[in-house]
Amino acid sequence: MKSKQLVNFDTDPKSYKHWELEFDNSVATLKMKVNPIAGLRDDYELKLNSYDLGVDIELYDVVQRMRFEHPEVKAVIVTSADDKVFCAGANIQMLAGSTHHHKVNFCKFTNETRNSIEDSTEFTGTTWLAAVNGTAAGGGYELALACDEIILVDDKSSTVSFPEVPLLAVLPGTGGLTRVVDKRHVRRDLADVFAVKAEGIKGSQAVKWGLVDEVVPKSRFEEHVRERALQRAEGSSRPSNESGIALVPLERLETEGGLSYPHLEVRYDRELSSAFFTIKVPTSITVADVAQVKALGSSFWLLALCRELDDAALRLRFNEPEICSWVFESTGDPDVVLAADDLLRSNSDDWLVKEIRHYLKRTFNRLELSSHTLVTLIKPGSCFVGTLAELVLVADRSFMLDGTFSDEDGTSAPLVGLTDANDGWYPMVNRISRLESRFFGRPEELRDVRTTLGKQLSSEDCEELGVVTFIFDEIDWDDEVRILLEEQASFSPDALTGLEANCRYVGPETMESKIFARLSAWQNWIFQRPNAVGPEGALQSYGTGSRPIYNRERI
Repeated sequence: MKSKQLVNFDTDPKSYKHWELEFDNSVATLKMKVNPIAGLRDDYELKLNSYDLGVDIELYDVVQRMRFEHPEVKAVIVTSADDKVFCAGANIQMLAGSTHHHKVNFCKFTNETRNSIEDSTEFTGTTWLAAVNGTAAGGGYELALACDEIILVDDKSSTVSFPEVPLLAVLPGTGGLTRVVDKRHVRRDLADVFAVKAEGIKGSQAVKWGLVDEVVPKSRFEEHVRERALQRAEGSSRPSNESGIALVPLERLETEGGLSYPHLEVRYDRELSSAFFTIKVPTSITVADVAQVKALGSSFWLLALCRELDDAALRLRFNEPEICSWVFESTGDPDVVLAADDLLRSNSDDWLVKEIRHYLKRTFNRLELSSHTLVTLIKPGSCFVGTLAELVLVADRSFMLDGTFSDEDGTSAPLVGLTDANDGWYPMVNRISRLESRFFGRPEELRDVRTTLGKQLSSEDCEELGVVTFIFDEIDWDDEVRILLEEQASFSPDALTGLEANCRYVGPETMESKIFARLSAWQNWIFQRPNAVGPEGALQSYGTGSRPIYNRERI
């Protein structure tokens, strides 16, 4: 039996195959230079700066390192090493030969990386600008859309386009359509024309429609782009004279039975179709101020845990698609978590503290966006307080033991500690906190919970306040956990994904919630339709010279 190819997310600048990175004081330039023969699989070539997951893994690494290793960088220029093609988008042969779950997770990861670019511009002072020095098609234009400014070269041939609908029978599904109308405020009728115009739009018309910010003649294109980058850098709050922290390679042991990191254990139970995530909090406080956090760098336990959770979530998404439920547990000293939160709270204006908090925000969001049932188990010895209490609120179901286990001498009944960290530090993609989402439309219940912030809550408190789903005593605990996980494993994964996505994101609709809770669901559906992936569908016909044959029914 041929073993499955596991996706590896480890990379570093010395290993990049597809990107070139240059630094000049406060401005960095990132050039896309895709190696056609260095794709993740050998059944396609990445021609014309088209990309696959491997290209995006490197881009995600660039974004993370820019945020943590280079605080002096205040503006990033994204451009191409090819002066005729900025980026041709996702590689079509790669999509045609990929499994359904890979296609959908690829689109999701790509968009999360672009969200991180936008998050960096909006919240932590590094503005990203797209210098579109050649044609930008499909996902290539979507990459430009993730930047805060788009400057297009005026060379009479370079265009921006969304050819997915006319050529491929799919959508610009990694946020393209949503960003055009929600972010760039392109008129809906013009957006409709643009999305079926395979040849794209260029020059002054692209500016007039709002698709780009400027067009600049080729003769002064690079100079103008740099001037704009320097202007944007002037308004940044990023420090000029601080050293970054190195994102050292993760310590990880990967086996058939799970993943092991210094602060996280992931155990697979394939009979229950579940992965058990155990958070391991240190037993003592090791840092007293932000200077010590910077000295520790990426080994500071809360940042290290965040990186490990991020890595584990991505690996399970791509490498363990038949795992249905992710179950979160924790052990350790709650005071260590609260001390770490105190550091983040008292140094909230520090550049590194900002990056840590925003990374935690994005990681909690990635868990919710991962199309898995999320369960949190709160038992004696658990450590769900402050920042880690977000994992109680992340869960679709949370169970808390009422009392202790009789065979564990000397243990105390579990407690949950909510703080201000749970009421605004880590907003969901709907831009409100998990507490606000949990009690949406129930202002009195939200007010009651807010009066308990900073207190330790017993199982009875949590049940009465609605902080957890159910509490069970020792007699029922094992059976109730098993029944839940067996039940989830018995349902249709497609139905559960739709159910959970609809329940998680209440209240305000934002660009991100539209992309993930709505557009990604439609992309998921369209990627299964014969018009796209059938034997005579567009993805299979593309590049062969034959035209796709469509079922013409509107359903």
